[in-house]
Amino acid sequence: MSKDIVELQEDVSSSSLYSEDLAPVPTNQRTWSKWHLAAIWVGMAVCIPTYLLASYMIKTGLNWYEALIIIGLANLIITIPMVLNGHAGVKYGIPFPVIGRAAFGTKGVHLASVTRGIIACGWFGVQTWIGGLAIYAIFNAITGSTGELGLSIGKFVSFGIFWFINMYFIWKGTESIKWLETYSAPILIIIGIVLIYWSYNKAEGFSIVLDQSVQLENTAVIITHENDTYFLNLNALHDKEGILKVSEYNIVSNENTTWETFTNQPIAISNPDNVKVQFRNTEGESPVLSSVVTANIVDPNSKESKLWRYILWLTAMVGFWATMSISIADITRYASTQKDQVVGQFLGLPATMMLYSFVGIFVTCAAIINFKDILIADDAPWDPVSLIAKFENPVVVIVAQVFMIIATLSTNIAANVIAPSNAFSNLWPKKISFKTGGTITGIIGILIMPWWLLNEISGFLIFVSGLLGPVLGILIADYFLVRKKTMELAELYKEEGIYSYNKTGFNRAGMISLGIGVFAALIGYWVPALSFLYSLSWFTGFIISFVLYYLLMKKR
Repeated sequence: MSKDIVELQEDVSSSSLYSEDLAPVPTNQRTWSKWHLAAIWVGMAVCIPTYLLASYMIKTGLNWYEALIIIGLANLIITIPMVLNGHAGVKYGIPFPVIGRAAFGTKGVHLASVTRGIIACGWFGVQTWIGGLAIYAIFNAITGSTGELGLSIGKFVSFGIFWFINMYFIWKGTESIKWLETYSAPILIIIGIVLIYWSYNKAEGFSIVLDQSVQLENTAVIITHENDTYFLNLNALHDKEGILKVSEYNIVSNENTTWETFTNQPIAISNPDNVKVQFRNTEGESPVLSSVVTANIVDPNSKESKLWRYILWLTAMVGFWATMSISIADITRYASTQKDQVVGQFLGLPATMMLYSFVGIFVTCAAIINFKDILIADDAPWDPVSLIAKFENPVVVIVAQVFMIIATLSTNIAANVIAPSNAFSNLWPKKISFKTGGTITGIIGILIMPWWLLNEISGFLIFVSGLLGPVLGILIADYFLVRKKTMELAELYKEEGIYSYNKTGFNRAGMISLGIGVFAALIGYWVPALSFLYSLSWFTGFIISFVLYYLLMKKR
């Protein structure tokens, strides 16, 4: 047995805190190598939200390489605490809810683990909805239907089908998850390369494609205010020859159905409230229409620091994997050695996130010059499900959407099921198994109504960062600084052991540090003068809780 591995030497199976699902993984069942762990990260990172990440940044005025640098840096940053927090999983073979008993207490850990679990349920619901959309697109390709805009019965039926596919792997257990991740990883990398090749081939050059990213930075309609007058500013896309793709525009209202010739000049308007504009191209056999866009008022004198914008996005991108950084021991407990978990995570996470974000950027840039019906940046198909649905060949659509389903399934199972299943199991170990916890995750994923949550991901990430950064700070301070990487394994499963903290079940230092860390991270959400704390919520909460927990435990 490796000196890095500690096995349970005492029978604690009669304790209410013990179950087979939460028990330490024996050495002979540590079957996940560095390649399995890297494959799991490929499977988790290659997903539609990753594909979409860069779009949020580009839409706020960053260019494509700035977006990629931020994504790469954020994932390098989050991989470091990910590896640190994964150490206890390898050494003791236990999941996050059990490790957390040392820092928070046998009862206090529920607050941290269930919060993490509920957030994962939200992600589970979002990913399941996206996978359902891929199934819906396959149905439309087979039947020749164009599909419906907005919510529809067909989309909810497809959501239900994909939900049951997820449940199948949950009910089959962790070995089926390892199998899914191992075999899906190479498929997902291949589809990314194929998408890049298609984009390059259609546009006839890498530089031509990436030059289009400038067009994606411009919102189709904005309103500016100068000298007591409001001006409507229109931005439409050009093809790769630089020819404008829009010929007319219409300010949509009940009284106005007149189409005007498109102009780049500001248009004076009397009322800036709820102005909606639609564009069209009339050069083909039938007019091509854009979506209807609502104009936003923009202050031309606003000079937000670009450095500050970088920091805001860095925080949001770190928050993308804030959930996994807390519960990574749920996965590393199956690793053979510490070297496997370190190498596997560094191989799998940062590079994959950058690669697939680049795929999203490159393919979307190519789409705006390869598809004639994309007239404005607001209609750019950042969502790959929407992009693939634009292809006319139904075989291409079906095969590509199957790949999207695999990508979404592999991410959902590994990132959004294992952790909440363990969190819910930890609430009542003798009654709630991993499979039951997974079923609870699936049900909450429906109740959370992901079809609405999907549109709020960027704000959701920053808020989540504020909740989870403090938890991670406390876990790392406890394990490395307070306990020097040494825990009493059997005591973690005893109702009245040393981690019950005088039978209360709560470690006051952990609960105080958590409360103050979350408060400091989120207070800026409500108090404008402290908004910088909220903008940096993950870093704010992590640092404050880390330092405070160490100081409080040192005084004990």
